[in-house]
Amino acid sequence: MLALVIRILVAYLLGSLIGSLIVGKFYGGVDIRKSGSGNAGSTNALRTQGKVFALWVIIIDVGKGMLAAGVVPYLPLSHAFLNPGWTAVICGAASIVGHVFPVFFRFHGGKGAATFLGVLLMLAWPALILALVVWALALMLSGYVSLSTLLAACSVPVYALLAPGDGFASPLFWFGFAMALFILFTHRSNIRRLVTGSENRFKRAMLWHRQR
Repeated sequence: MLALVIRILVAYLLGSLIGSLIVGKFYGGVDIRKSGSGNAGSTNALRTQGKVFALWVIIIDVGKGMLAAGVVPYLPLSHAFLNPGWTAVICGAASIVGHVFPVFFRFHGGKGAATFLGVLLMLAWPALILALVVWALALMLSGYVSLSTLLAACSVPVYALLAPGDGFASPLFWFGFAMALFILFTHRSNIRRLVTGSENRFKRAMLWHRQR
């Protein structure tokens, strides 16, 4: 049990390394939480700081998810009573929680989407491909990044149920189910804006907009 707790703590601390705030230190102390939507994620980074800044943010945020799910579960600690699949899921989830509530930045982080993708890449790359396809299609049809992210997250537990495996008993299903709910929670303000019609729209990504 102690070995699992240590792994969870390490994964959480990894998640607490917020890409936009780290990159911002090299851009003259930029804190994107004071610009745009006030979120510390890659979307706000792109809108307020540009493509290069956002690319570095994505690399850090996706990378720490990969490390949490692909490296932390195999740290040279005791493996007694630990199932590798469940350990990877738990550590990956801990990194996403760390991204949203980072101890290093007063528990004010991003919304967890990029780190979620990094974790998913290590857990089940076909589920990641499905999530990216759903995200891209939703974005091209709606223009809403937030809606696309929510639908992509919800596609993961569906994939886990339909793919060969343990179905409801699989670690991937419970990871996808829990993280879909968590990402819904982190995007609650976006959901309110979607309902009221005040959510920002990325029109350049929409098929109908390109055709005009």
